[in-house]
Amino acid sequence: MHSAVAPGVRRLALVCFLASSGLRLLAAPGPNQANSSVAAECRVEARDYSGWHAEQLSNRWVQLVVVPQNGGRVMQVSFAGHPYLFVNPKFAGQYLPPTPGRWFNYGGDKLWLLPEGNNDEQHWVGDSDLLDDGTFSFRKLSEGKQCEIELTGPRDPQTGIQFRRTIHLDADSPQIRFHASMRNVTGHPVVWSMQSVSQYDTADRSSASGFNHDFWTFTPTNPASAYLNRYHVRFGPAENSAVSVRDDGLFAVHYVHLAAELWLDSTEGWLAVVDGRSRYAMVERFEFEGNKPYPGKASVIFWTNGPELRLSGDGIPSLNADPDAIPYYLEAEINSPMCRLLPGEACDLDTEWLPTRAGNEFHGVEDGGVVIRPLRSVPLDNGKIKLTGSFGVFSAGRLMVHFYDEHGSSLGTMRILDVSPAEPVLLETEVVPSGKAARVSLHVEDENGVDRGSLQEVRVGIGDNR
Repeated sequence: MHSAVAPGVRRLALVCFLASSGLRLLAAPGPNQANSSVAAECRVEARDYSGWHAEQLSNRWVQLVVVPQNGGRVMQVSFAGHPYLFVNPKFAGQYLPPTPGRWFNYGGDKLWLLPEGNNDEQHWVGDSDLLDDGTFSFRKLSEGKQCEIELTGPRDPQTGIQFRRTIHLDADSPQIRFHASMRNVTGHPVVWSMQSVSQYDTADRSSASGFNHDFWTFTPTNPASAYLNRYHVRFGPAENSAVSVRDDGLFAVHYVHLAAELWLDSTEGWLAVVDGRSRYAMVERFEFEGNKPYPGKASVIFWTNGPELRLSGDGIPSLNADPDAIPYYLEAEINSPMCRLLPGEACDLDTEWLPTRAGNEFHGVEDGGVVIRPLRSVPLDNGKIKLTGSFGVFSAGRLMVHFYDEHGSSLGTMRILDVSPAEPVLLETEVVPSGKAARVSLHVEDENGVDRGSLQEVRVGIGDNR
């Protein structure tokens, strides 16, 4: 990724002194935080989007556009002015009814079924049918302090499945929550896995190649993976220099315009999409259910769109010229376990999106945000501790440092700066704890004073403990 520091990064180079009580050092709220929770609201409203009749959920952080007619798709999500999803200009503003043997890729985010194929009735062909291309009904459930909508798809006689999806957005947070269900609408048992499929835009019109050369996805590999090399190449070249397992156990895909499908039995419950050019990231979270089987053992799948590498009958390799290979996008896919559903039963998949800022590195996802550059905690001769690191946060509020002695007892907390999901945080400060600290932990506290979790915890003098 790029080595330059993004504009708008907050620098903190000051010495913070903790009072002898070891309690919090308070500061006035920053301009983005003052009274923001009082005026916060969330709205659901009809709008035109690229020629489609759409519905938009929005708050001060994000705008999420849904097109119910086109398979209930989330067509776009924007955070702090940055759009994330691929929207196919070929079909912009169009609705093409289900057509057997065709597939209309509008872009955006949708629900899908696994296993795919045409082997038998227990595989889904995945063409333009009622599940992918049917009209979903739309219902607004709430707006104001929180927005929630419901999308319900048609009953599909081929698979026996009906999709329903609710989307939830609070007024004071960029976090987007999804609850999806698939219901058996037949009179016999069915077995399927449900999939959340998000198509991220990887185009770069300023590049001669046409695509973004600094676009990445990450997910933790499973140390006890059932796959050789801890991932499985379902489609594409087995030797792919754009794919790697890093020393820290993260699986990384560096987008190139070449068709590849990569399966992972990841158990940590998150994936991250990082645009190193614009310095924006999206984290998708889910609950991994270790006691249930997943389709082909995969909980996460990545697809890089591009030409397909093929061998002729004479063994000569070539790249195909399929028009579907032209668009630049990457799919991040989250699978539910395989669900055996009796007539009338339903199976659920809960996911959430957490948009934030990225940087010139990526070192994982924590409860409070993403680690751009790991936390270091270095003792100084004058009794102070120097803290450095860089992060993207999921909530607006305050960055708090928690101090612990060698026995694990708390030495108090300190507020060190205000933070916003819309700005990467560059930490560079010196602090004085009220005792001899052996460990420090950075937490994000939101505007309402709720602890949103740790960004990282390290021992004093050791730095990054990964």
